[in-house]
Amino acid sequence: MPGNDSSAAKRARTPQRTPQPPRFIVIEGPLRVGKTTLARILAERLHARRIYDCEDNPFLADFYKAKPGSAFRAQMHFLIERQKRLREALAVEAPGPVLSDFLMEKDRIFANLNLDDSELKLYERYYEAFTADIPPPTWSSTSRPSPKSFAPASPKKASRDESHIAPEYIDEVARAYEHFFFRYAASDLLVINTSDIDFVERSEDLQLLLCRLQEPSKAPNTSSPSVPNKHF
Repeated sequence: MPGNDSSAAKRARTPQRTPQPPRFIVIEGPLRVGKTTLARILAERLHARRIYDCEDNPFLADFYKAKPGSAFRAQMHFLIERQKRLREALAVEAPGPVLSDFLMEKDRIFANLNLDDSELKLYERYYEAFTADIPPPTWSSTSRPSPKSFAPASPKKASRDESHIAPEYIDEVARAYEHFFFRYAASDLLVINTSDIDFVERSEDLQLLLCRLQEPSKAPNTSSPSVPNKHF
C-alpha cells in the first residue's frame, strides 16, 4: 500500500550521484616539484583539455640578468598571457574537464617577490582588471617540495633561462607558495608531499590521486581563511 512505504524504499528513490571528474582542475606548486609531469599524466588519464603555462616570455633573459625594469616587463607579459589562456580555454563548451598547469594567483605570488613597491602598485591595478571575472577552479592541487626538488635543472630545463635561477630564489618561492596556500579558500585543495609520492613509478599513487579528484567538491568558502583540505 502507498502508505506503508518503508524508509528503505524512500531512500532507494533518492537519486544517487555518481562521482564525476571536476570541471576545472589546477595543478600548482613551487619551482621544480614535478607539477608539469603530473599535469600531463592527469590530463591523459582524465581526457582533459590542458591549459599550458607561458614558457616563452621574451623578457625572462633580461630578468635573470637583473637588468633594470626587466622584472616588471616580464611580469606583465606573464599576466597578459596567463589570463588570456584561461579565458580562451574556459570559454569553450566541450565535454570533459579542463586542466591547467597554473593557478591565476601564481602570477601575483611572483609579482610580490619580484617587483618593487611602485611597480607592484601599478601591477595590481592591471591584475584586478584582467582577472576579476575568471572563475576559481573546482579542485586545486599544490605540491610541497622535497629536498630533491632543489636539484640542478634537467637538460631540458637547462636549455632555457630557468637554468640560471639561484637556489636561494627557489627556496624563497617555495616559502611564498606555502604562505599563500595556508590561507587559500577559493576551491577544494589537495596538498601533495612530493617526498612521499611518485606518480610516475608507483601506479597506486596515481590511482589514489584520481580517486581523490572524483570526490564531490565543496562550494568555495569565502568566510573562512582556509578550506579544509586533503593531504597525501
